[in-house]
Amino acid sequence: MKPAPFAYRRPESLTDAVAALAADPGAKVLAGGQSLVPLLSMRLAAPSTLVDINALPGLAAIEVTDDGIRVGALARHADVLADEGVRRVQPLVSMALSHVAHATIRNRGTTVGSLVHADAAAEMPVVLALLEGSVDVIGPSGTRTISAGELYVGPLETSLAHDEIATSAYFPALAPGARVAFEEIARRHGDYALVGAAALVDGDSVRVGYVSVSDVPTVVDLSGVPIEEAGDVALQHLDPADDIHATAAYRAQLVRVLTARVLRAAGEAP
Repeated sequence: MKPAPFAYRRPESLTDAVAALAADPGAKVLAGGQSLVPLLSMRLAAPSTLVDINALPGLAAIEVTDDGIRVGALARHADVLADEGVRRVQPLVSMALSHVAHATIRNRGTTVGSLVHADAAAEMPVVLALLEGSVDVIGPSGTRTISAGELYVGPLETSLAHDEIATSAYFPALAPGARVAFEEIARRHGDYALVGAAALVDGDSVRVGYVSVSDVPTVVDLSGVPIEEAGDVALQHLDPADDIHATAAYRAQLVRVLTARVLRAAGEAP
């Protein structure tokens, strides 16, 4: 299939980009396009205007400090994955990115674009939620910061207004002594995960985030729960469902297996 007809804008400033979005309630932002373009081709999305932000200056930066990582809206997955500073300051970001799709898609797709696409089957939204990161956006009313806890409001839905553009995402640094792990099961490496799990163990705090189990990225507090019980406790907060890829029962079993696996990998058990 071919996309439905649409207008195309390629602004050269954030001000012009915001104005283009505000002028058309049916407009969509185009960055990497690895999620949006397939939806256009299948006519599952039919925006009246595409606002291509790839000409905007200053949005491809990856800034690493001891406090955390700031990833610009045009930073490609591959560049974030290859950044040694990212791996040092917050290794969970690198762990998860290594599972994102295939090299060709990582070369073009953007990490921020994945975050605001809000697919609960994608790796990066749950990483942002688990790390309690945030996204900076700009719109006609100015700039604001949206915490991960306020960002995801429904399936493929965020709290961004239609005329706002996400300009960067912030991932806090791994605290001294804290440990992380990431695992997922997919039919083939690079496919969407049947189930994925990311663990963050910091002292007595034990939290695990899940991919492809609920409609939104979901993090469960498992502090004080024995590893052999952690998967069943997590399932009380999750909503595995049947689809063409797996049954709900199989997904539930993967939750049990992966929960124990990431907790052990993070050093929670000997």
